[in-house]
Amino acid sequence: MQLILLERVEGLGNVGSEVSVKPGYARNYLLPTKKAVIANDGNRRVFERRRRMLEARHQSELEKARSKATEMEQLELSVVVATSDGQHLYGSVGEHDIVALMAEKGYDVLRRDVLLEQHLKVVGEHEFQVRLHPDVVANMRIRVEAEDM
Repeated sequence: MQLILLERVEGLGNVGSEVSVKPGYARNYLLPTKKAVIANDGNRRVFERRRRMLEARHQSELEKARSKATEMEQLELSVVVATSDGQHLYGSVGEHDIVALMAEKGYDVLRRDVLLEQHLKVVGEHEFQVRLHPDVVANMRIRVEAEDM
């Protein structure tokens, strides 16, 4: 199915790209979320008229994401958890815990946008990333501390 992208879609293309995707992906995701329109003559003409506006909106979203990323990279996140031997956690710290910590600091982040290589299972300082935009990722740190016994 041929579509015209109305915004950048990671792994697919940029604003204005005409792409070919499977019909299910188009019907279930791209078209309902208004990330794309069906590529026909009428939609091509309409898109060309709206191109500047869409590109300007995309650029402003990109700038907002970049400024938010620099702001978020300054955050100091820390969590105190129970440990078995002062080093290894009883459970783990995962994306859900990080989202809750960031919500306390006033940042709304979706769990799917927190990029952890694996759940944190030891005390120490760990790095992770938060995807704010398909082109912008904030590099962050979290300190996992042992609970006093």
